[in-house]
Amino acid sequence: MKISFDIDNTLIPYSDEFEVEKNSSILNLFAKEKLRVGTKELFKSLQYEKHEIWIYTTSFRPIWKLKITFAKYGLYPNGFINQKINQIQLKNHGISVSKNPNIFGIDLHIDDSLGVRMEGEKFGFETLIVEPNDIKWASKVINEIDQLNQ
Repeated sequence: MKISFDIDNTLIPYSDEFEVEKNSSILNLFAKEKLRVGTKELFKSLQYEKHEIWIYTTSFRPIWKLKITFAKYGLYPNGFINQKINQIQLKNHGISVSKNPNIFGIDLHIDDSLGVRMEGEKFGFETLIVEPNDIKWASKVINEIDQLNQ
């Protein structure tokens, strides 16, 4: 299954919405953002189960910076979609929404935005919303994947 994750307030907090993974990598010099507690374990588990992990954000962060943010935790998602790539593909498909994982072949998108959920309902893509204050968010992701695989 191809699974995408939003960044802002889903995996990376705006401020202190959730706890973050500890990290002392030298790569912090190039990418200071920290990942939500549970991200490392969840990604490793999903990759072990042979799922593809993608990052899908409407942020204009450069792909190289996103790669470093994850690499400093030993995580290497299969692909990255930032707003620049997103806008081009949405325009090419004549779609006017914030995100549409279907055009990237994504089976499930994880986000914190209820607006993205509404777009998913309208345009037929699977979306799981995880709240910033949900400490069992990773289990929620695993359960959703299990349900979709049945």
